[in-house]
Amino acid sequence: MNNQVKVKKVPLRKCVATNEQHPKREMFRIVRTPENQVVIDLTGKTRGHGAYLCKKKSAIVLAKKKHILDYHLETPVPDEIFDELIKMLEEEK
Repeated sequence: MNNQVKVKKVPLRKCVATNEQHPKREMFRIVRTPENQVVIDLTGKTRGHGAYLCKKKSAIVLAKKKHILDYHLETPVPDEIFDELIKMLEEEK
């Protein structure tokens, strides 16, 4: 029998704005749902096409300015999504 403790692998995701890898739980997931709505996925379980953003204001601003999420989600992302992400970021501090 193998007595070694199994180390749980931490899932990493790449930020679409900075191309940096971070643990999945330390990132925002933005999803285009099957109904073509763009939502912030807090559970990580929302159905649809997702993209990850690291929790940095600079990454959120860059994604908004260069329409990075529009490209990855293949639909226009409303400004309210970016405003909400920045608000959530400030509340975490």
